[in-house]
Amino acid sequence: MNKGEVNINEIIKIMPHSYPMLLIDRIEEVTENKVIAKKNVTFNEPIFQGHFPGNPIFPGVLTVEAMAQASAILLYNGKEFDKKEKDTLFMGIDKTKFKKQIKPGDSMSLEVEIVQEKKMKKGIILKLKGKVTVDGKICTTGKFTVGAFDKK
Repeated sequence: MNKGEVNINEIIKIMPHSYPMLLIDRIEEVTENKVIAKKNVTFNEPIFQGHFPGNPIFPGVLTVEAMAQASAILLYNGKEFDKKEKDTLFMGIDKTKFKKQIKPGDSMSLEVEIVQEKKMKKGIILKLKGKVTVDGKICTTGKFTVGAFDKK
């Protein structure tokens, strides 16, 4: 994978997600241990019909999901296995804090970094730390675990 910017067409080829659950619009930087991604929050997203009418707020659970999706890029970047042979799983969330609301019109910057990597016979597990900022202000921070395992 290119260490520079990755566009949406390349992301679609990498990610196991599709619309409406694909929450990454662009990868700005990817290295062996870190990814910086963007999610542009728009008012026409279906979630804003109910969260919340008259005061649209991007849900915290989707903010965390966006960080987990950014980490999937790290799962497959430079690894020796084919994603078609693996199930990608979100395995745990720890110490997540929501500090600032995210609203339509915001551009989320998602920065995720590997803290620990464990390779196993049938897959890989990553422990990560992440943060989401909008205009340089921290909105969400957290630690989480993701994995890729042989399909059964």
